[in-house]
Amino acid sequence: MISNEILSDFVNKKVLITGGTGLIGREIAKILSDAGSDVTVVSLDNIKISESIKHIHGDLTDLNFCKDIINGIDYVFHVAGIKGSIDVTINNPASFFVPLLMFNTNVLEASRLNNVKKLVYTSSIGAYSAAEIFKEGENEDKEPMDMFPGWAKRMAELQIKAYAKQYGLNTYSIVRPCNVYGPGDNFDPKNAMVIPTLMQRIFNKENPVVVWGDGSAIRDFAYSSDVAKGTILALHHGTNGKYVNLGSGDGYSIKELVETLAEFLDFNYEFDTSKPSGFPRRIMDINLAREMIKYQPETSLLQGLKNTWEWFKDNADEYKDKQNYFVSK
Repeated sequence: MISNEILSDFVNKKVLITGGTGLIGREIAKILSDAGSDVTVVSLDNIKISESIKHIHGDLTDLNFCKDIINGIDYVFHVAGIKGSIDVTINNPASFFVPLLMFNTNVLEASRLNNVKKLVYTSSIGAYSAAEIFKEGENEDKEPMDMFPGWAKRMAELQIKAYAKQYGLNTYSIVRPCNVYGPGDNFDPKNAMVIPTLMQRIFNKENPVVVWGDGSAIRDFAYSSDVAKGTILALHHGTNGKYVNLGSGDGYSIKELVETLAEFLDFNYEFDTSKPSGFPRRIMDINLAREMIKYQPETSLLQGLKNTWEWFKDNADEYKDKQNYFVSK
């Protein structure tokens, strides 16, 4: 997906990746480190992804800290976020909303003040209003389906637009990924998303693995390495201050997801139809990304799940070293 010509643009560049220990950030870090970039990742996680990559442990809610770490940086990948289940989104809205607002405002302002050459911001599918197919520019007058984190993401997108209008900063790009999974995902059983939750239950040998609903709900699952490459392409090509979708280009039902896991894992499962199945269909239109930044997903659902499982077997407890924003303070 990324040519050597594009990667050559990153040779000897100083790159900062916020949220660099997360499932998207760590993939970006590995790709650019291998390409010859001077990569620094920053997060609150007690995780070191590579000996060749500098890791800074720090809090992005501190503006002075952000200004210090971004000083002298060429490119910023602002990937830091808070990932959690639908349940914690509903019950712990401030735990999403407040830190996200502070992360985004500080990193973007510190980048502007330090004259960063290029920046890409990772927004989210949750910034969209409810729909079956998500297409850039549609239903922007309606509230986001993920109320609190969605508004925080939209505010960062608006901040980038404000910078373009007032300061002429047209080198700040935006991507909206869908349901991203892969090595480094959040496997905390208390707030994990659907794929890590299923893998956790299979790993723990639950018998049967009970899946809520009838399995008919269709979702767009994008593999982390593909999304990382799309994010790099967005920074390289630019998105003209607009956002582009990063998805898989395909929709899979929850039933198909479970059946795909069963192709290489031995477990019993059943669907609990007394529980809600969720919104019937949520898929991203990625035609604009294909056209504007030459984005082309490469990883099948089967291969992505296999890669994720292999990583998870050796790192089942990594989530314990990650910052937990849902602990009462």
